[in-house]
Amino acid sequence: MNITRENIDALNAVVKVDIVADDYQAKVEKLLADRRKKADIPGFRKGQVPMGMIKKQYGRSILMEEVNKLLQESLNKFLAAEKLALLGNPLPRVKEDFNWDAATLSFEFELGLTPEFEVDLKSKKKVTEYKIIATEELLEEELKNIQTRYGKVSSVDEAVLEASITGTFINEEKEINTKGTFLVKDLKGKKNEKKVVGAKSGDSIEFATKDLFEDTKTLEAILGNAEEEAQEVPDSVTLTVTDITTTAPADLDKELFDKLFADGSVTTATELKAKIKEDAEIQFKQQGDQQLLNAITGHLVENTKFDLPAVFLKKWLGTAGEKPLTPAEADAEFEKSENGLRYQLIEGKIMKDNDIKIDYTELVAYAKGFIRTQMAQFGNMNPEEKELDDIAGRILQNQEEAQKLQSQLISQKLLAFYKENMSFKSKELSYEAFTKEVYR
Repeated sequence: MNITRENIDALNAVVKVDIVADDYQAKVEKLLADRRKKADIPGFRKGQVPMGMIKKQYGRSILMEEVNKLLQESLNKFLAAEKLALLGNPLPRVKEDFNWDAATLSFEFELGLTPEFEVDLKSKKKVTEYKIIATEELLEEELKNIQTRYGKVSSVDEAVLEASITGTFINEEKEINTKGTFLVKDLKGKKNEKKVVGAKSGDSIEFATKDLFEDTKTLEAILGNAEEEAQEVPDSVTLTVTDITTTAPADLDKELFDKLFADGSVTTATELKAKIKEDAEIQFKQQGDQQLLNAITGHLVENTKFDLPAVFLKKWLGTAGEKPLTPAEADAEFEKSENGLRYQLIEGKIMKDNDIKIDYTELVAYAKGFIRTQMAQFGNMNPEEKELDDIAGRILQNQEEAQKLQSQLISQKLLAFYKENMSFKSKELSYEAFTKEVYR
């Protein structure tokens, strides 16, 4: 057997594998002999079928199977020994006139090679790092929400602007008959509010569904329509009012503070507001960090220039999935996935060059932290260490879950690395301003 590699250019190579009879003949003969022993052909005693008949019936298929096994093993060993950084998998060059009877069986494989490049983390063009603050307006709004959530609910005879309305939404044509609850103040526009204010239990009100609520998802949730099925929302609905309530806000007193913080850590409205601010800005920081990582990813992809073996990758994408792709489909798939592939290469180089890695102990610790947070949300603030170990062990046995946690931990480590090694433009703004600037 002879294996050689020819570099076409910096990103493409061809491996040629020549296999001769000495490489496979003994194994093929043994397999044929085994097949002869087991062959049960009418007119011959078992094990006494002429070898010529066995070779004629099974020889080619056994030869092809054995050669393909030998080819795959030898190719894998060669690529490992050469320590080639490949993109995708080797692609066999198909020869329509391949001759299995030739003295030398020659096979060729196309390779896509990983490009060499450098990553500049000190670019003059800086990424913006947002510091999201909880404004006084937001804190006051959240205080009101808490007071409403823990307030005293009372039924009233007539709807007012501050009321909550429960009723049945009906559209016979679309076969909609569903119960829902909404706040009058969540309706969009004075026209809709006027239809409801003054209404009593038993009243029926006609609404056009377009622009009925400030948030379009409110109606979709009431009617049971998923966002992607929004076209199924009817043009109009009839609301039959069944219940009208108002909520008297809870007082900012010890009773409320103890409901919110049983450990007694909050005793005044000022302390409650400070706690709301602290919790909100922790959440804002998490969202800001995610946006920063996304921005860094885009920045690095845009500013790290290197070529890819595009022709090879499109051919590989055309054959890599369960269903073969047409050339046009492969081109579209490459265009869609190119930036993701570029960042994978950039990320891999950064991790290798800076010895950023995770071990199983770190992954277990990260998984336990994630589990602890989840359990706290359900009121279990102090789970036992053994319980955390057991749950983490079960989760990490699931390959998909383990991969997800590993990816999150790597992102966390990379973000910390970027913060230490890149400089950013800093911008402080409210959460509302942040969402408008970043997501709209």
